[in-house]
Amino acid sequence: MATEPTPVGQKSGPGMDTQLGKAVVDARLATAAEVAACIAKRAKLKEAGRDIELSEILVKAGIVTANQLKRLANPADDSISSSLAQIPGYQVMQKIGAGAMASVYKAKQLSLDRIVAIKILPKRMSEDPEFVKRFYKEGRAAARLNHNNIVQAIDVGEYGGFHYFVMEFVDGKTVYDEMAARRAYGEADALKIIIQMARALEHAHAKGFIHRDVKPKNIMLTKDGTAKLADMGLAREAGDVAAAAAEKGRAYGTPYYISPEQVRGVEDVDFRADIYSLGATLYHMVTGRVPFEGDTPTSIMHKHLKEPLVPPDHINPSISTGMAEVIECAMAKDRATRYQSTSDLLVDLERVARGEAPLQARSGYSDKLLENLAHGQDEPAPRGPGGPGDAAEGGSGTSPVLLGAVIAEAAVILILIIVLMMR
Repeated sequence: MATEPTPVGQKSGPGMDTQLGKAVVDARLATAAEVAACIAKRAKLKEAGRDIELSEILVKAGIVTANQLKRLANPADDSISSSLAQIPGYQVMQKIGAGAMASVYKAKQLSLDRIVAIKILPKRMSEDPEFVKRFYKEGRAAARLNHNNIVQAIDVGEYGGFHYFVMEFVDGKTVYDEMAARRAYGEADALKIIIQMARALEHAHAKGFIHRDVKPKNIMLTKDGTAKLADMGLAREAGDVAAAAAEKGRAYGTPYYISPEQVRGVEDVDFRADIYSLGATLYHMVTGRVPFEGDTPTSIMHKHLKEPLVPPDHINPSISTGMAEVIECAMAKDRATRYQSTSDLLVDLERVARGEAPLQARSGYSDKLLENLAHGQDEPAPRGPGGPGDAAEGGSGTSPVLLGAVIAEAAVILILIIVLMMR
């Protein structure tokens, strides 16, 4: 779990800078790019012999105020700790994380003598019926899922006017934390994590749940390398018609990883939205940057709808063609051309991890090429769902190796057709 944000005035190092920056972004006080620029500025100043705290740089840049940083250091009501200390059956040990909507504490479940995590809504959120309803919905959704790659739900309840959700304690960090420290993952390491997430989503989808907020911050990593999908706060049952109707026209999700249909707020959002978000997460992991950037959440979401995706191997040429194909298939803007089951995505991911070609993603590309040939087009369609990206990226969008393989495949098929016609 994430550690507590750095209080104002407390000396910080690279790790503390990451946590403070994360807290500022989580609270929507700044963009990730603004925080990253301040962290980079601090590093340059330190090289020049001036060790200035990140908090001071953020304030001087006008990104946050000193009072906002103080509230970040203690975002929850002062009375929360004392209330939690009295929750029957639990011994609260320390605060381990805080976001804009809740605080998380490390505690011991006395009946089973085990360490757990307790998420609690602050008083201001507990007084909002909509947040309380969503909070309990998260607990019920998580309780129906039982998988090694999903954070386990243990208990949910209310005490002293505060609503709490007890869950498995994950002793580790998030993918978001890892990327903040090293920017990008190597292909093999990224696949190990994403394959586990695909298995988690396969289980959730089989149980009838859509997560709707797959992203690096919601992927926990244990010290032994196990990845666990966290935060069912936006999860919805696929068959919940009433909830779908109530949410029609609203965009639920995180702008950097949200699917086009979630942006449009369609009623029938299904498991393919999670596939898109997982693809966007993988894109970020192997390229070191999100698929689409913008000055506002609205501009970012508009790009998910309209802007072609720059192929990931144009940004990071070291990743394999197969990896790029899987990402582009998962991130097709038209969900009808994405993977049509989480199991199909998992098969392709496992094949790429073994150094083999992805069957589903490459098949979709081959079908499009044959369709173009049938209509007399000389050039193949751009690889992937959204095209090859901008001309500024300087590429055709098609790997020479892949193009050669597909043309050879098409030639064999055409020869077979000619032979059959001559009989």
